[in-house]
Amino acid sequence: MRRWLPAVARYGTVLLLTGLCSRTAVAGDGAIEARPSSAPPTFVFAFVGGFVHADDTRHAEVRLIQRLREEHPNEIEGRVFRNRRHGEAYKLIRQRLDANRDGSLSAEEKQSARILLFGHSWGASALVSLARRLERDGIPVLLTAQVDSVAKWGQNDSVIPSNVRQAVNFYQPNGLIHGRAKITAADPNRTQILGNYRFTYKKDTVDCNGYPWYDLLFTRTHTEIECDPKVWGQIEGLIREQLPAATTLSEAPSTPSAGSSGR
Repeated sequence: MRRWLPAVARYGTVLLLTGLCSRTAVAGDGAIEARPSSAPPTFVFAFVGGFVHADDTRHAEVRLIQRLREEHPNEIEGRVFRNRRHGEAYKLIRQRLDANRDGSLSAEEKQSARILLFGHSWGASALVSLARRLERDGIPVLLTAQVDSVAKWGQNDSVIPSNVRQAVNFYQPNGLIHGRAKITAADPNRTQILGNYRFTYKKDTVDCNGYPWYDLLFTRTHTEIECDPKVWGQIEGLIREQLPAATTLSEAPSTPSAGSSGR
């Protein structure tokens, strides 16, 4: 019996190493590095302006996120953030990109990011601040879309950082509050500015039914661009160009049942 033990031990070691190799890759220095278990979702984040709550469905950006989440439940991480919460969005992106849960992001994990950001007013400025913070980490952004962007003190919403692939700006020039008329690329060789599109509502007004009366009284044109279907139709089209194909529930990867060992 004892003479069989060395052979059994060697056989067990081979099986163990085989199992490890099926789940890991050998790094350049010979160390074993875990492979990401699955690709991260496409992040589609909206940032609302002013003091708007993230669940206020009167606002077009909130409804757009809801619609995209319903159509792509398995492919996207769709969230709405208040404009002062862009730090939370940053933490969530880093957490979800960290596929092997080692607390740091490898170059491969960073480059796997697919991030789409859009927002109105202070929210539009907040998304540029988020993109700039991601740039410092080396994390790319596919698209930023600003709607009547208004910068808070200390923010710069006019220069798009070089980690952004495409950026677009929609603005209107009238009223007590009006948006940034022009955005530029910090590095035109890396960022494509799709356009600075000007809208005016002096003649062609937009129905903003359900919006607070004080918004329509004091910041009417700033509010009208937010509820203008022409603006959001263009933004939605740009977002959809970057989304993966939707999968049905039957096509989604199965997960082990509660009683399964998962092996």
